[in-house]
Amino acid sequence: MTPSSEEIARAAAVLREGGLVAFPTETVYGLGADGSSPAAVRRLFRVKGRPPDHPVILHAASVNHVPEWVGGMPGYSVSLAGECWPGPLTLVLPRSPRVPDEVTGGLDTVGIRVPAERTAQALLRAFGGAIAAPSANRFGGVSPTTADAVRAALGDDVEVVLDGGPSRLGVESTIVDCSGPAPSILRLGGLSRERIEEIIGHPIPVLDRGEIRAPGTLAKHYSPAARVVVVDDADLARRATEQTSGGARTGVIASKLPDDLPPGAVVLGAPADADDYARSLYQWLRDADVAQLDVVLAVTPAEVGIGAAVADRLRRAAGGGA
Repeated sequence: MTPSSEEIARAAAVLREGGLVAFPTETVYGLGADGSSPAAVRRLFRVKGRPPDHPVILHAASVNHVPEWVGGMPGYSVSLAGECWPGPLTLVLPRSPRVPDEVTGGLDTVGIRVPAERTAQALLRAFGGAIAAPSANRFGGVSPTTADAVRAALGDDVEVVLDGGPSRLGVESTIVDCSGPAPSILRLGGLSRERIEEIIGHPIPVLDRGEIRAPGTLAKHYSPAARVVVVDDADLARRATEQTSGGARTGVIASKLPDDLPPGAVVLGAPADADDYARSLYQWLRDADVAQLDVVLAVTPAEVGIGAAVADRLRRAAGGGA
């Protein structure tokens, strides 16, 4: 599914007028505003309900557009951009004077990425500037991976929703801080830590507990109304039995479903692998709310590759714990 050229042109015009456009990327759907307009970005924050000190990511059409928005790129960041853009990687770099404070939350750095998804690319080319875009949902909630999920979350608060079909990856971009002499990962995401370390040539730390302000790094985030509890494989059936026998409407997400799962438990998802888990996680969390479940018991995948990002999202959905 690809929006028409007329839909893309209308969306670009709305952005130029200071309006909001939801659009697909390969990670999740973004809620976009003109990244050079303080007023447009302030409106984005109001609609999303985002704290003003929580920065948002700029999206650019190509690496050639990035120098307009940053104050320089260290050599290792150039290597990452060359290998991984377009793609699910956000680089945090010194900001240029062109970037409004509203985008950065007052920081002297800016997060920027070049998305790969073709509708996002078409919109960026038609608009001709950078688009500031967090996920297209209310702050702290479950990120949308379909246009229908955007409409359900935001309603008439967004002028245009471009429908490019389901997001290919299903979890947000990986954020790498490139503002100093050595990189660090601020958020695990669609590009694996292993791939980043392969490009850099050595291990790099993960600083995703609020050490540095960055999108999606609060202890509680990506949360449905249902309570999320992270459990072990071996403990799933017992925990599900406890919940259902106590009257809680209980959902389950696990790759391996135990034979003694209680009949009252609702199987939200049984992912075939970590990629499947990532693509479907947010939809399953939304399904839990549609079914008015009280609790979701989730078993994380192995924490390698994109599985590490899935585990991170589940822990944050659970409020930082089990």
